[in-house]
Amino acid sequence: MNTPDIKLTQSRALPSKREVDTLAHWVMLLPVEGWERLDDALPYAEALKRRYERQPAGRRKQRCLAVDLPNPRASHVAFACVPTEIAAFELLTLARQLVAPHVALEASALGVSVCGFEGAAAERMTEALLTAALAASTEMPRFTAKKTMPARIERIEVYGCEATHGFERSFAEAEGNGLARQLTGLPANELTPGHYRRWVTALAKGEGWHLEFLDLKALARRKAGAFLAVAQGSPEPDAGIVHLKYGPPRAARSGGLALCGKGICFDTGGVNLKPANFMLGMHKDMQGSAVALGTLLALTRLKVPFPIECWLALATNHIGPNAYKPNDVVTAMDGTTIEIVNTDAEGRMVLSDTLTLASRAKPALIIDFATLTGACKRALGNSYSGVFTNRPEYYAMLIEAGRESGERVWPFPLDPDYDEALESSVADIKQCAEDAPADHILAARFLQRFVKDGVPWIHIDLSSGTHKGGLAHVPSDITGFGVRLTLHLLLDKGILGRSSGAQAYIWTPPGLQGEDGGWRRGKTARIYSAFG
Repeated sequence: MNTPDIKLTQSRALPSKREVDTLAHWVMLLPVEGWERLDDALPYAEALKRRYERQPAGRRKQRCLAVDLPNPRASHVAFACVPTEIAAFELLTLARQLVAPHVALEASALGVSVCGFEGAAAERMTEALLTAALAASTEMPRFTAKKTMPARIERIEVYGCEATHGFERSFAEAEGNGLARQLTGLPANELTPGHYRRWVTALAKGEGWHLEFLDLKALARRKAGAFLAVAQGSPEPDAGIVHLKYGPPRAARSGGLALCGKGICFDTGGVNLKPANFMLGMHKDMQGSAVALGTLLALTRLKVPFPIECWLALATNHIGPNAYKPNDVVTAMDGTTIEIVNTDAEGRMVLSDTLTLASRAKPALIIDFATLTGACKRALGNSYSGVFTNRPEYYAMLIEAGRESGERVWPFPLDPDYDEALESSVADIKQCAEDAPADHILAARFLQRFVKDGVPWIHIDLSSGTHKGGLAHVPSDITGFGVRLTLHLLLDKGILGRSSGAQAYIWTPPGLQGEDGGWRRGKTARIYSAFG
């Protein structure tokens, strides 16, 4: 996988005329009010102001504008005027729009200027523009005869903001999101479960992760009948569960984070075969596993001090003479018997045994990611993802984290009376209902059964895993949704500190209030935020 390798320089001062003239490509954010303060401080402010005032008054705010400066390079500037309190999603979307024309022009160097903002506001604006530039620089899979790739941004020069942490988190997050998008973009013949496992094995070796692969024989010994039911239709015995461990020195052996991901490398629907219009694009049904893996990579880059286990449920939902069928009864790893209703509800099957394994280590928190149900997309569209949890007190925090990170989520109920739709006359539970409009809720109720020992659990149904034309800062249809949200939950909201009475882990940037910087532990402490 190719990840952006961008050199970053920062200056607290605004660019001089010479510095503006040096670069051919600029993105700028300016405050809605206060042009008069910039006339003398910002070169070519008059040219920007004339372009801004050519817009009708009602269309000036939060709108991407462009102008070629009257300098020898005819430097191309994409800029917008925004209020300081602009919402994260709108800010990230605008940042993507500002960066896009420069990517189209194959800019190798990009100037970033946040003019008229101070302190935390300047850092927030810079982070959005940098995040958008990093996302745009991720190379998505291409299989064309033309082997040369378009030029990518190699250098970003920031003016108006100088953060001591060097936006380390933004780079880590971009690498994790880029990995998730790149993997999801691979066609199913390039990313079979076997290929996927071998690729993750090489990555784990490079990152120093411990890896264990539970193949079909190992899963049979553990009586993982739910996972095996899905895998049995494949002509290749390459399915299995990848178990990765990240454990920094002196980390606690328990109370860490568990990430789980649905990794169905292609979903035909099985015996309940999908129609053509729904089968197209089903190579992306492994995106949950890619997001879990990308999140692990980002947290590894940040050297978080808590242990992480990552579980990737890799399989293909094939149709064939050995495929599982409606009315089959299978036994999951925990002994639960499951009546099969629809073989196209395979994601909850592979995740059920995976969640059982993950919860046995009694982590402080399990987060699972899955492109699980069409019902969630019908409920929310593909601009939000659905979120469920067995801790109702988390819901307000989850909504807030979505708004603040720009990866928005909306919660759904998990009341026990929904289980009536999953009652079976021949097994402990039905896999799904024959005809239920709330299948995303029923799927979450099904999964919750396999989260053991009261472990706190969050389930993210990735209805915004793909979005035509991109979403927020991400320019590709495949969004890699979930990496940024999860980092926000962990590093800004301190969610691990709210789980099972565990202590929070707090990152303090170097130089903040005279401190050396680094990780701290404590029930109440300052949590590092990219937004100040």
